[in-house]
Amino acid sequence: MNHRIINRYLMREIVGIFALGLTIFTLVLLMGRMVKLMEMVVANGVPLAEVLRLILLLLPSFLVLTIPMAFLLAVLLAFGRLSNDNEITVLKACGLSLGTLLPPVLLTAAAAALLTLFISVVAVPWGNTGFKQMTMDVARKYAASAIRERIFRDDLPGIVLYVDQYDEARRTMQRVMIQDSRDPERPLTIFAKSGLVSSDEVNGVLRILLKNGSIHTQHKNDYRLVSFGEYLLTAESGRSTPPVRTELDLGIGELQRGSRSPQLAPQARLKMATELHSRFAFPCATFVFAILALPLGLSNRRSGKGSGFTISILILLVYYVLLSFLRTLAEKGGIPPALAVWLPNLLFLAIGLLLLRLASQEMTLKAALGRLFRSGRAA
Repeated sequence: MNHRIINRYLMREIVGIFALGLTIFTLVLLMGRMVKLMEMVVANGVPLAEVLRLILLLLPSFLVLTIPMAFLLAVLLAFGRLSNDNEITVLKACGLSLGTLLPPVLLTAAAAALLTLFISVVAVPWGNTGFKQMTMDVARKYAASAIRERIFRDDLPGIVLYVDQYDEARRTMQRVMIQDSRDPERPLTIFAKSGLVSSDEVNGVLRILLKNGSIHTQHKNDYRLVSFGEYLLTAESGRSTPPVRTELDLGIGELQRGSRSPQLAPQARLKMATELHSRFAFPCATFVFAILALPLGLSNRRSGKGSGFTISILILLVYYVLLSFLRTLAEKGGIPPALAVWLPNLLFLAIGLLLLRLASQEMTLKAALGRLFRSGRAA
């Protein structure tokens, strides 16, 4: 039998399910952010094109997780279907062993791992940094557009703004109330008949020129009322300084230098070291999931796609819960960062190799455990 034809057939089977799984997993993760992003379109008047750019910048941080997840699902479902349709039995009858099924799986795993590695090393810091910067720019640019009639706006630092009527074209307001708590010792309550809004996008400042109003302030037992014809209030609509960069925004070189820098706090160095190892551990998880999913898919003969999907979700849940727990320990100095990040891969790889060996011997895990138990009792 021509091995090339078999390899292409298996790869097409895996790639088709992988593409579908990648789309589903990525959309599920995006749903958590979509509500906030679409609110920017509806409430703040941000153009849809800029929201799509924000989604594009978010994608790398999601794809690093969803590519290994989708590949695990793809191998499970692909080989589960082949087993259920007895195609694996036919291949074995033609003289093909389990070892001949590995090359197409490992080849597609290598392609997925290289893609994940590029995203993890290059695209993730680019996307995270760009998302923070663009979010700040959008806040500055559309600060005035975020004003809505009869809605309390509390996204300005220390200020709550209420407007009874607002003309967005002219940026004029009617019957305005402002609670200014930027000075906790002397909070101000301001009422005005009208007002005019302007924004300084460069400095991230929103200027509100109020007309014909009063300022109420109280400090301990001292209450004051001041009437005014015009009053200019400035509020910060976006940070004028660059956004703070965390370990998620840094490149590989920056993480290496930071993890060894004596100028940083020990916890900051541990976080950088943990993130550095994670950039390479996630791509390698694709190989681990491939080796684990192959024997599980072959043994999943009659349970169908629903069972394969359930098994993949359970594996992913255990993997990421264990990884999250170990990362927390590493960032607190409980265990070395390298051990924390790579241990889940090593554990799941050992389980996968064991299952693969049992599958090559036409033995289920239950039968192997039964034989081990009987031999132990006999001894």
